[in-house]
Amino acid sequence: MKNIAAVAGLVVMATFGVTAASGDGTDQHEVSQEQYDTLIAQCRFADVGKAKCRSAVKELYRVGKADETLDCRTYSGVSVCGTLRLSRAERQCTRDSTDRGLSFRRAEVECYALS
Repeated sequence: MKNIAAVAGLVVMATFGVTAASGDGTDQHEVSQEQYDTLIAQCRFADVGKAKCRSAVKELYRVGKADETLDCRTYSGVSVCGTLRLSRAERQCTRDSTDRGLSFRRAEVECYALS
């Protein structure tokens, strides 16, 4: 049963573009208030819909101690945390941008938010 819950947690995270940095997917992952706010705010760019994304964040994360391993970054005024689930067009945008010399991390954030 625990394995099923872990797989379900990974599917939810992959679907909604959020990532727990550790754990087996059955417990909420602890992040700082700032990290939590960023995870909620980045849902405005999610292809699956804001409400579903926010619901997934609320299920997967809780406010507590900052997670130093959670990949948070800001480019062009847009802050995100975790692994971003990009649409096909956003992935193409990222490839095009990196081909023109933009770093992958910056291209990923800009294409996720601005495409």
